This record gives sequence, structure tokens and C-alpha cells, in this order.
Amino acid sequence: MLTFFIALLTLVVGFLTYSVVVERLLPPDDRETPAIAHPDGVDYLPLPIWKSFLIQLLNIAGLGPIFGALSGALWGPVVYFWIVFGTIFAGGVHDYFSGMLSERHNGASISEIVGIYLGPQMKTVMRIFAVVLLVLVGTTFSTGPAGLLALLTPKSLNVTFWLAIILVYYFLATLLPIDKIIGRFYPFFGAALIVMCVGVGGGLVVQGYELPEMWNSFANLHPRALPIWPLMFITVACGAISGFHATQSPMMARCITSEYQGRKVFYGAMVAEGVIALIWAAAGVSVYNGTQGLWDATTSLAGQSALVYDICIRVLGPVGGVLAMIGVIVCPITSGDTAFRSARLTLADWFGIDQKPRTKRLLLSVPLLLCGALLSNMNFQVIWRYFSWSNQTLAMIALWAAAVFLCKVHHNFWPLAIPATFMSAVSSTYILVAPEGFGPMISKMVSGEPLTGAAAIDAAAKVGYPVGIAFAALCFAIFWFKCVRTNAAE
Repeated sequence: MLTFFIALLTLVVGFLTYSVVVERLLPPDDRETPAIAHPDGVDYLPLPIWKSFLIQLLNIAGLGPIFGALSGALWGPVVYFWIVFGTIFAGGVHDYFSGMLSERHNGASISEIVGIYLGPQMKTVMRIFAVVLLVLVGTTFSTGPAGLLALLTPKSLNVTFWLAIILVYYFLATLLPIDKIIGRFYPFFGAALIVMCVGVGGGLVVQGYELPEMWNSFANLHPRALPIWPLMFITVACGAISGFHATQSPMMARCITSEYQGRKVFYGAMVAEGVIALIWAAAGVSVYNGTQGLWDATTSLAGQSALVYDICIRVLGPVGGVLAMIGVIVCPITSGDTAFRSARLTLADWFGIDQKPRTKRLLLSVPLLLCGALLSNMNFQVIWRYFSWSNQTLAMIALWAAAVFLCKVHHNFWPLAIPATFMSAVSSTYILVAPEGFGPMISKMVSGEPLTGAAAIDAAAKVGYPVGIAFAALCFAIFWFKCVRTNAAE
């Protein structure tokens, strides 16, 4: 288990050291936060730091660090590398800047922030992109926990029943002031989340599961030989870096009472989510004795929900397994409710609709939840794949916006520009080679015949890899000539 514990320690050290470096790029000061300057009793509401941190963590820690980490574990312990360094050098940086830039702009949503630094055209793109992503997240995080709850309850309480209950809860959490449901229930949800993490992680240690060491298998161990690049970097989204977080951070930017809380609330919550992803990746690769066993379990069990349930029962037994499952269920529910809430706030910022009157909140909440209810009938795996790609693409855009901000204020922009360039390569390459993107079309053009699986991806990669790298280089070149050289000349 040495690799696992080194990875865990590295996450902690990363927060204690690199988060301080990041904070110095956008240093906090004593100005009044939006919650103090103009509280409205609905969205702008002062909260204590422990509650702000807990809400931020529960907002961002949905199914991504669980389902995504389990899928990422199919590549073997190399997934630890991406979780750890992605969290420290990309995810934490992304979350800190998306939260603090929102706080500096009166709690504005991420689409408005992007518009300020990347221009009005990108603002329009980002508005549409963010709302679509948030509805996809809300839908994904409705069907997932509904399936988990159906496993724990009598057969009469099926997935449809729990889906209806969850959507009603989401509607209330979207509509009501943040302290009425989210602020009151999240401390209990947080306790369930902690029980889950400690239970599953501790169970792996106490029961002596063998966790493969990275230096013994620093290779692609995927049973179907799917390439690590770029698939793993999209699959493990929320456990390393996630654009969804940029839509969530403005909610707490409207609730923190001091800028000095930003590093702990935004960067700290991302590190905590990295720990969750690390635990589940370790569980996936060890409980089933390697990646082939994990693949067999994934394909034989009825979906990811059943896989999570099986791991909890194996590691903790029936009682402990149920307790851990409650924590697993809490993760997506506490992200799904705020996904729809963030979508409401994004639309309100977009169209300038005051959200203090309840009738105006209803005007936005009802259509959003109806869309979620309709989409819940779609295939979960299809929604998840498109969510994963759009999630990382949104992270790329948010990182470029923050890089432009740093460039404009004459700070060191490299800690933002490097992960932004990297994520540009990841997102563009993925959509060119993935089966749900242009992969089938490109692979047929290259090979002259329709291919499937790893063969199709390998064929599409002959075009996708160089084009993805060229796109990332182009993004950096535009940033350099439009921002860096312009500012240097001025």
C-alpha cells in the first residue's frame, strides 16, 4: 500500500504548500465580500467557514470521484498519478480562481467571468455551455442515486419512485434560500460522506487488501487496451479537475465572509475530493484483484451503482456497507441539487432577473427541473460520457480566463497557462478519437473500413493526437500574442 499512502500524503503536502503559492497569485485582502456587502437572504448569505467548506465539498463531490475513479482504475495504479498531480496543479488552481474571481466580481457566475476576460462571444458560448452542462449534471446525479437507493430498499420502491423523490427535493433546493435546505441538511450529509470515506479507506487497510504499487505496474493495464491518453484524463474528471466546480464555486463566493477563507474553501475542498477519488480508485483496483477483475465486475453487475454497492458490502460487511452506501448516495444528491441551483443563477445573471422574489425564481426553476425529468429517461452511460467531455472543456475555458486575468494584472501566469494548455490538448484530442465524438468517422477515413473498440481509437489517434496538440499550441499562441505581448508592449 506504499503507493496509496504516498499519494495520500502528497495531496496533503500539496495543499499545505502549493495552495499557498496559488493564493499569492490572487492574494486576499480585507475588502467586504458580497455576502457582507449586500446580503439578500436568498443567495447572498453569510455562512461560517466550516459550513462554506462543507457545502463546497458536497457541491463538487458528486458521482465523479466515485464512478469516474472506478472507471479510471481500469488503467491500473497509474490513475493515482493523474488524481494526485491533477488535483494539486490543475483542479485546486482551477477551483481557487473560479471562486475568488467570482468573489471579486460580486459573486458572478462563471459564464460572466469568462465574458469579462475572454470577450462577449465566449461569454455567450459559456452561458449556453454552462447551462447545458449543469442540466446534464443534475440529470446524471438524479438517476445515479436513484439506482443506489433502489438497491437498499424494497422492490416496490423502484428507481422511478426514488427518481421522483429526488427531483422534488432538487426543485425545493433550487427554489428556496440557501440556508433553508442546503445550509441545514449538509452538516448531516457531510457526516455521511466522512463515514463513507473513512469506512471504505479504512476497510482496505484493516482487511489487508493488496494495492498494486505504481513502480511495479507503471503501464497501461486496461483489459481492453484502451489508451491512457486522452481517455483516462476525461474519465477521471471530478477527482482531478472539473469544470463543473467552476459553476459551483460562485455559490460559496456569495456566502464566504472573508477573502482569507478562499484557499481553504475552494482549493481545500478540491483536495478533499481528490482524497475521495483516490480511495475509490484504490478500492476498484484492489477489491477485484486487478484491472481484469474490475472489468469483469463492471460488465457483469447491473451498472456502476451495483458495482459501488458490491464494493461497500465486500469491504465493510452488510451493516458497514449500508452506512458507506448512504455516504455514496449523498455525494451525487448534494451535487445534483446545486447543479440545478447554479443553472438558475447562471440564467438569472444572463437575463438580469432578480432572484429575491419567489415568483421569479419559480420562472427559472420549473423549466430546469422539467428538462432534468425528461433527460432522466435517456441512457445513463451516454449522458455520462458527454458530461465528462463537456466538463473538462469547461475547465479548459475557465483556466484560460484566469490566465488572462493574471496576465492583465502582471502576475506570473504560468501556473494557469500550463494546465489550461494541457486541458486544451485533452479535450480536443478526446472529441476527435472517442466513440461518442468524431472517432468513428476519422477511424473509417484512416483505415478505410469501420472499426470498433481500441482499434478504432488507435486509427483515429493518427489524426486526433497531432490535431489535439496543434489545437493546444494554437490556444497558447493566441494567449501569448493577444495578452502577454500586448501587455508587455503597454
